[in-house]
Amino acid sequence: MRVGLQATLSDGGVDATKSVSQRQLSIAVSAIPESSGRNVPLNLCLILDHSGSMGGKPLETVKEAANRLVDRLALGDRLTLIGFDHKAKVLIPNQVIDNPASAKLQINQLKAGGGTAIDEGLRLGIEELAKGKKDSISQALLLTDGENEHGDNDRCLKLAGLATDYNLTVNTLGFGNHWNQDVLEQIADAGGGNLTYIERPEDAVGKFSELFERVQAIGLTNAHLLITCAPGVRLAELKPVAQVAPDTIELPVTQQGTQAIVRLGDLMTDIPRIVLANLYLGQMPEGDQVIAHLQVRYDDPLTGKEQILSDSLPIATHYQNGIQPQLNPQVQQHILALAKYRQTQIAEAKLKEGDRQAAATMLQTAAKTALQMGDQGAATVLQSNATRLQAGEELSEGDRKKTRIVSKTKLC
Repeated sequence: MRVGLQATLSDGGVDATKSVSQRQLSIAVSAIPESSGRNVPLNLCLILDHSGSMGGKPLETVKEAANRLVDRLALGDRLTLIGFDHKAKVLIPNQVIDNPASAKLQINQLKAGGGTAIDEGLRLGIEELAKGKKDSISQALLLTDGENEHGDNDRCLKLAGLATDYNLTVNTLGFGNHWNQDVLEQIADAGGGNLTYIERPEDAVGKFSELFERVQAIGLTNAHLLITCAPGVRLAELKPVAQVAPDTIELPVTQQGTQAIVRLGDLMTDIPRIVLANLYLGQMPEGDQVIAHLQVRYDDPLTGKEQILSDSLPIATHYQNGIQPQLNPQVQQHILALAKYRQTQIAEAKLKEGDRQAAATMLQTAAKTALQMGDQGAATVLQSNATRLQAGEELSEGDRKKTRIVSKTKLC
């Protein structure tokens, strides 16, 4: 495997008469197979909530979804099963699965009862997952339908961050309408994973399958984007880098000397990670000028090599006196995706403050942004919720969760 790295500026030229110009740099990063050799073993951990509220059809559909994942594991793949209610237990210790029937028997023995302690389930899952992480792709799938009533949310975030330090990825699945969307999103973001919303029990099998297919597409892990700006060029001070595809996440930046380092995590072979960097360019002489260099540092679990550096990619633009703007339409789409996310975040904050009118106005703005980028599904959800607020209605928990999901992804 090797890294695919491409970059495009929001505008191909810069007016050489201006003292400062702002540009968005769209960066696409993916894993590129170099041969059709063996696949990297998967190290999968299922952390499943079986508290009392999961009783009946919810737990039965989750067990069915988990059983189907077991059937899709390949020779040499590893599995861990953690069950939790108000306490957590290792039901299948980390092991190579050579007897799928035995694993499914453990899954089918899950019974609903008790409260919810997400952090204990996550702790055990990370401990077991770490045992099988060598030369594998390690993924945790954490599912819950409720609040962390018997646990500590801050501890969950610390554990998710610890997982990424060990090159483990934590994905979260919110089941039904009573889970904490802030906490599960923060766990997924801190853990380098994906947040999935399972609205109805009958959706469980499909949502598990979609997430598993995404996991199967991972080729490289522990990827970091390295950005070195030229003299006179700098990253924006506030929210300088964000991922906009396959979902939208604000990405923290660590500065080491002249180099900005951004953790990307896993890289897939069929879906690139698209990152936007917000740059300020100082005045330079007319002509082509290199404004930055990009590299990716990553691990290749197929070969066992770590801290591999890709070739450096120079980013150049053309300075010219009085040049007219030439906006790149593809980068504009990425800018709109980030705007939709941030506008929805502002709307949610206003709603929490009790300012319903401001929340409705911002949701309408986000809906218009979604329409501009051709995301009709998101536009419908956002406008519908804005209309409800303007009519004096309350948003249901389901409405709020749909709003969060459509802000992060494109539905169509």
